[in-house]
Amino acid sequence: MFAYPTVRTSFIFLAIAIAGLLVADIAITTANPWQDLGRLFWGIVTPNFFSTEGLLTALLRTVAFAFVGVALGSVCGFLLSLVYRFLPVRMFCAFIRSIHELFWALIFLQFFGFHPLTGVLAIAIPYAGIFAKVYSEIFEEADPEPGRLLPPGTRSISSFLYTKIPDCWVQLRTYTAYRLECGMRSSAILGFVGLPTLGFYLESSFSQGLYSDAGAMLVLFYILIATMPLWVRPKLLPAYVLAAPFFLGDGMPIIWGNVKRFFTEDIVPAPIRNGEGLIGLSEWMGDVWVNEALPGIWNTVVLTQVALVATGILSLLAFPLISKHFGGPVRRTSGHIFLVIARSTPEYILAYILLQLWGPSMLPAVVALALHNGGIIGHLIGRQTNTITLRPDAPTGFSRYSWELVPRVYRSFLAFLFYRWEIIMRETAILGILGIYTLGFYVDSAIQNIRFDRAMVLILITALLNIGVDALGRLIRRKLALKTMPTC
Repeated sequence: MFAYPTVRTSFIFLAIAIAGLLVADIAITTANPWQDLGRLFWGIVTPNFFSTEGLLTALLRTVAFAFVGVALGSVCGFLLSLVYRFLPVRMFCAFIRSIHELFWALIFLQFFGFHPLTGVLAIAIPYAGIFAKVYSEIFEEADPEPGRLLPPGTRSISSFLYTKIPDCWVQLRTYTAYRLECGMRSSAILGFVGLPTLGFYLESSFSQGLYSDAGAMLVLFYILIATMPLWVRPKLLPAYVLAAPFFLGDGMPIIWGNVKRFFTEDIVPAPIRNGEGLIGLSEWMGDVWVNEALPGIWNTVVLTQVALVATGILSLLAFPLISKHFGGPVRRTSGHIFLVIARSTPEYILAYILLQLWGPSMLPAVVALALHNGGIIGHLIGRQTNTITLRPDAPTGFSRYSWELVPRVYRSFLAFLFYRWEIIMRETAILGILGIYTLGFYVDSAIQNIRFDRAMVLILITALLNIGVDALGRLIRRKLALKTMPTC
């Protein structure tokens, strides 16, 4: 068994995760966690849709931010994909997509304030980098034969429009629609930093113990995501995109002097502002590195590796829930509902809820990351098993699972998992805002203390860490000859 590179790699990551568990802060610190969990479930079962004033407005603004941000990101990403072959463009796109939407929102809040532009750019900028990468990969995989059939001397623009675009249109449309669903989740969590989306009201309800109100918001969000195929139609998209900016709200006016001060003073390291020279700068950088960056990196990496393996285990346990090779229609339907809820709920919201129930530790973050990402991968692997035809004398039960299906889908499973690795690290870093000692905790603390120079250094370190993990994931996929499949 250990002769297979995929198996050896899996056990290496499992060993790293077990070692991480030994040093991780995994604990439940609340007095009555199961009682609180029961109250949450009861709140979801008995949602109160009429108690929170402005709930429908928040839901509408969540949709509006998603449409405007994703539309702007897709247009910019498409233009960047045309020149993605150039190294500076690839590096730029890797950098902007490695910074989480909430980090972008925290940056723009410092000079745009609670203006709709903050939320739109927080979604559009990282999504532009993601779109550029995926669109370029789609164009590279297009059939080159139609382009060779064009008459000699045909302009490259005409060739692109009449051969590449038609051949890739279905993939481009499918991925953009999928990214719109991701944009809904990104838009919802922007409320946790004060923007008027669903997360703002969800945080307020939880902080007051109003579980039925919070349950209503979660139910509405699930309905919104589940019904997207019904109301997001290609013919209606232009109307949605044109109308969405008018539903973003007005917000506070932008003070352009704050924008100038942010770039010319606030993010300039304090020793340089104070004229302390290179000696002062090196001491300042040493303090940031030792007291904030290193602890943040350590906790981020430990939590990421534990969550990555937990995601893999949950994915392998979850895919039979929707596979036609296990159980009947009732079981598959209930399994589908469970996976839809798991993958539709943003990790940030899941972690926030679990932190309220279990107290501050890495456990809520691990469970939140595993549930969300495991739901995504389990859904994709389950769908893949539905395309597999088993022989008539195939075993049943656990033997069918372990000897027939898992070996056939294991390489695809690893491809999805290593693709999600960088995404899990991005989410791990941002969960620090909730009080877990990852890099996001130190970024948020620096911003709260009006030390924007420290915050920008830590955000840059977060971006470089994400870029490194993404590159390592690509290297492992290449070594194991795993096909990369883009997921949200």
